[in-house]
Amino acid sequence: MRNYVKFFPVVCLFFICNRTTAQSTPSDQELLINDMLLVADNFAAPGAEGAAIQSSAGWFSSASAMDEWSIEFSVHGNALFIPKSKQNKVSSNSDFSILNLQGMNNALLPTVYGGDSEAVFEGSIFGQNFSFDAIEGLNKKVLIHPFPQVTVGLPYGTEVAVRYLPSIIVNDVGFSTYGIGLKHNFNQYIKYSRPDDFQFAAVATYSNFKVDYAFVPVNIQIAELNRIDVNANLWLVQLMGSKLYDTFEVFGAIGVTNSQFDYEMDGSGPGLAILNQSLTAIGGNEAKFKGDIGFNYYFNNFKVSTMFTAGSLFNANLGLHYRIK
Repeated sequence: MRNYVKFFPVVCLFFICNRTTAQSTPSDQELLINDMLLVADNFAAPGAEGAAIQSSAGWFSSASAMDEWSIEFSVHGNALFIPKSKQNKVSSNSDFSILNLQGMNNALLPTVYGGDSEAVFEGSIFGQNFSFDAIEGLNKKVLIHPFPQVTVGLPYGTEVAVRYLPSIIVNDVGFSTYGIGLKHNFNQYIKYSRPDDFQFAAVATYSNFKVDYAFVPVNIQIAELNRIDVNANLWLVQLMGSKLYDTFEVFGAIGVTNSQFDYEMDGSGPGLAILNQSLTAIGGNEAKFKGDIGFNYYFNNFKVSTMFTAGSLFNANLGLHYRIK
């Protein structure tokens, strides 16, 4: 993600606009800012979708209620599969007001999941020409995301699950996650319902996902930048059903995710606060529908779960669980 730094000097031209209003009209400032936010949003949006899908996977794999005060320890692994449509996005000169693609009218530019690019943006403001390389992505077709989880059975057919992964750094990219989830079984309200009957439950979860990209510090006169932080708040509400066949269980769920992403730069200098204020335009809430299907295999106090999630992206979750009754 060191190539991300090529994006910063152009964004920060907007700082100069605020200090040289005599040389440029407010509309020019707004047009440049809007162009740069569009470039950033095209690059980051698929990554936001992927985080929402991965954070919503693996919370619960059965609609049946655990025994009161029983505890289940789990280790999960997500595999997010990135289609080509999410690795690149077509951009045209007609999409921008001040920016242009150098030597071309259209270009297939990488998203955060994409690879390298030869495309170059160029533009002119206050009589000065500038150019910068298109942002290059992680070049990933599959993203692996492991995490531990603990689930406790509560009274009234309710369960609470907690997951936590402390911050780790790989290739100058750090990430961490934590969250809490609740499940409530409805079969307890059905007279004569048995454990091997079809089970129904409601699920609600909250997750926080943090990512930071570190790079060699860059001095742009009014600010020195060294890192960008992404803070994601993700909610999930869904209905789940499952059916147990001896030691084998099938389950499925449908629901909706809501995600809110905030971006912030780290560094120093008087222009840093202005940059972070402009980055709030990229954030916001986004709702997506998703569906899960999977199966569990029970043996002794262990359970192996497999969940496949289909939404804007496809995710597979594999979990190993150990229950203390």
